[in-house]
Amino acid sequence: MKVAILKYKAGNIYSVINSLRRLGIDPILTDDIQEISSADKVILPGQGEARSVMNYLNSHNLNKVICDLHQPVLGICIGMQLMCRHSEEGNTDCLDIFHSDVKRFIAKSHYDKIPAVGWNEISNFKSPLFKNFPEKDFVYFIHSYYVPISDYTIASTNYILPYSAALNYKNFYAVQFHPEKSGNIGEKILSNFLSI
Repeated sequence: MKVAILKYKAGNIYSVINSLRRLGIDPILTDDIQEISSADKVILPGQGEARSVMNYLNSHNLNKVICDLHQPVLGICIGMQLMCRHSEEGNTDCLDIFHSDVKRFIAKSHYDKIPAVGWNEISNFKSPLFKNFPEKDFVYFIHSYYVPISDYTIASTNYILPYSAALNYKNFYAVQFHPEKSGNIGEKILSNFLSI
């Protein structure tokens, strides 16, 4: 199986590569249009800032390529947010795969820390991405922006307010958390994605 990991201005990419290698997949890290288009699976991973990453995608003509993909695609963290319509981070127009807008967390009390960092419970699973999962489980988050609950939501969580932990539209899947940092449960999510 050929798995392409998108090379763009995002951090934390190598932990995704290492997670896939533990599953027996040796992915390629690339921004080459042909390599991405011909892959069996494509992953948009990482941590980053929406405007700078979108500028990279646009300047390398990757924005249209991503939207035109027909194989399964998985966005992780900033990858999920870039798949949305618009982000409040840098007032950035994104890929508009999910017709949802990315919002910045606003603290409601002194207990609310932003960015949200750490383990949080996800539930309300509605996708093969969560095949053979219990009703609830914990995964690792680190983010200052969130995507509201919508018809695209396939898992939800709650920090300050309820929001989307995962999204799906056609062949596009996305998770706000980091499966590569979420132990066995995260590995199961990546394995399920590879099986889609």
